[in-house]
Amino acid sequence: MGISGHSRALRAVVLAWGIAWFGPGYAAGTPDTSGASDLAESAEPFGLFAARLSGGGLLAKWLGVQRRLDDEMVQLALCEGDRDGCVSSAALQFLAIVDAAKARDGRGRLGEINRAINLAIRPMSDLAQYGEIDVWSSPLATLARGAGDCEDYAIAKFVALQLAGLPPDDLRIVIMRDTIRGEDHAVAAARLDGRWLTLDNRRMAMVEDAQIRNSQPTFVIDRDGVKRYEEAPMPVLADRNLVSEAADHSGPETAPM
Repeated sequence: MGISGHSRALRAVVLAWGIAWFGPGYAAGTPDTSGASDLAESAEPFGLFAARLSGGGLLAKWLGVQRRLDDEMVQLALCEGDRDGCVSSAALQFLAIVDAAKARDGRGRLGEINRAINLAIRPMSDLAQYGEIDVWSSPLATLARGAGDCEDYAIAKFVALQLAGLPPDDLRIVIMRDTIRGEDHAVAAARLDGRWLTLDNRRMAMVEDAQIRNSQPTFVIDRDGVKRYEEAPMPVLADRNLVSEAADHSGPETAPM
């Protein structure tokens, strides 16, 4: 492809990504209370109503990921247009995962991404990898390192699913409190035929939200921002630091697995 044609293709891809990602209704500072009166009608995973956050640590982390994704989408577009000339092995690996998923339909597409990303990343805590707690990484950065914790898997799957053709409205990242291990855990979630399936780095098989046990959903992330589940009971927020963060709409420290 010539330089002019490549430039036009790149602009089109980046523009399409921006429109699909942020959507027309993005307003980080404005709570969205539509449907709040009837929890049974909630479109979120687990069927619980969730209120959008206008600030706090968790929203700041997610917005930081989105800013890094802008750069990564340009890199992916360049590599998509010239794979032989692509200098990023992580971008080529991510594109290969997306291509393999596109070749399948329905549940098979979701399963392909879940398995491929689970196998591409080895579990490692943020403290071991960065010397910090709760670092959220974008997909290419995670693949370049080859390691990450649960939210890094979830973010990579969330982006890969969208690039593989799933509607943004059918994609989420869910943060849950594991009531057995006493830690927080993040998974990607995708809606298929009206049912939410979770894509978890702890297992290859996808599990429907209604079948998950010993976990309490606390936050949900979509293309428009972060929401806090209204029905999360206080006992799951027993950790002192987590209670403090929830009080000011900050996010939990996410578990490494």
